[in-house]
Amino acid sequence: MHKIEDIKKRIVSISDTQKKVSQWKSENQTIVFTNGCFDILHKGHVSYLFEAASYGDKLVIGINADASVKRLNKGNDRPINDENARAFLIAALSCVALVVVFEEDTPKELIENLSPDCLVKGGDYDANETNIESKKYIVGSEHVKKRGGKVITIDLVEGFSSTSIINKMKSN
Repeated sequence: MHKIEDIKKRIVSISDTQKKVSQWKSENQTIVFTNGCFDILHKGHVSYLFEAASYGDKLVIGINADASVKRLNKGNDRPINDENARAFLIAALSCVALVVVFEEDTPKELIENLSPDCLVKGGDYDANETNIESKKYIVGSEHVKKRGGKVITIDLVEGFSSTSIINKMKSN
């Protein structure tokens, strides 16, 4: 039987995430990491996360804290859902092992602390981009590659984005 407590147990602090990831690595499990705001959960997010999970044994998700989302200039009204609601919805997905909320503008420090075996981002990024100023650059990719890990991009599902959903709601 599924319980809300089981979902809540998947949302952990950065230090608990590090401990759990270390444990899984000692058990030779492959750690996949991705991150995002996941403001309004939609089909594109779910498809993306299930595909990301297919690259390893444990999928760890970094979610931007509310203050971090605001600094990303996604709009004055963003995030729509607060960090606790966003973390809960992502943790409820069966493909997700852990969710951790980070305060920084980027997950660079988190990625360096976790050293995942696989770093995944959407197709609007480029795994081969090395210019950190480029919008296509994947933060943390150099660290993951240096440690022998993979950096993978996944095609986005056409027609689905939080921004397009918000714009559609505003126009109605």
